[in-house]
Amino acid sequence: MEGSFERARDGDAQATRLVVEALRPRMVRMAAYYARRTGEDADDLLQEAWVGVLEALPALDVTIGSPGQYLIQHARWRLLDAVRRARARRCLPLDEALSECLACPAPDGSVAALAAWEFARRLKPIQRAVLGLLVDGFTWREAGSALGCSSANIAYHVRQIRRQYEEWDRSAALAGEG
Repeated sequence: MEGSFERARDGDAQATRLVVEALRPRMVRMAAYYARRTGEDADDLLQEAWVGVLEALPALDVTIGSPGQYLIQHARWRLLDAVRRARARRCLPLDEALSECLACPAPDGSVAALAAWEFARRLKPIQRAVLGLLVDGFTWREAGSALGCSSANIAYHVRQIRRQYEEWDRSAALAGEG
């Protein structure tokens, strides 16, 4: 089987078929597992996994570790990226999510929720979107991907949000003293 990995890496179609057949049971089980865990379609996840394998095959170094495990790891990464993209697509569009959030700050009308609502209302739409994604647990890189920008852009917006929050907090403290 080791020779098949080398030949498949070099473009031999027959060797590629052998590698695919050898990996098929593990790939099917992996796609089924993640489909159960995420609610995605197993066939869609399997397709993404195969794309990951075939993309990783030309860069395969058979002298390092297990070639099959390397290919499966790349398949898993591709599959999980697809799950992450699908999750982001399932979310409400940012404008709708923000309007719902701003329309009703908290069911119990708590002071903290009202204050957060008041602060978020002052932000620019992109800053509200960044804030919403970060509050929902996205990393800066994931938030950047969801908004179509880099994590450096997210860092810029976070600095702007912090600056605006400090100004807002100072003005609220001064208003409370008077």
